[in-house]
Amino acid sequence: MTQHQTAQTMKPATAAKKLGVYLDATPAEFREGVVSRAELNALQTDPPEWLRELRRTGPHPRPVVAAKLGVSISGLARGGVTEALTTEQIEALKAENPEWLQKERATQADVRKETVRIKEMHAEKAARAQQED
Repeated sequence: MTQHQTAQTMKPATAAKKLGVYLDATPAEFREGVVSRAELNALQTDPPEWLRELRRTGPHPRPVVAAKLGVSISGLARGGVTEALTTEQIEALKAENPEWLQKERATQADVRKETVRIKEMHAEKAARAQQED
């Protein structure tokens, strides 16, 4: 008895998230269908022009906006940024460098430092535990 393997599919929202693009800015045929794993892989390895353009100019989803600004997604919300932004809008925000952005970048830097400190502390504990054995 042979088993037929069904193609693994995902909703367009999931595929857009994996591609790092804003779903509402994708073409209608992308938003209205389902995306197979093979199609997703093809989009990632050889992106069509619409995908390259979206990645280049946006609008970008919040995780991408946050990364480009060097803040957390929560930091975006605290700063009042709730919509997708284009690359041009992100660059304008960076140039303007409002107080909330400076504060959120500093917070993000502190979080990163603390993460490194905790990781080093765990590594030291693990090394000591291994020496005791």
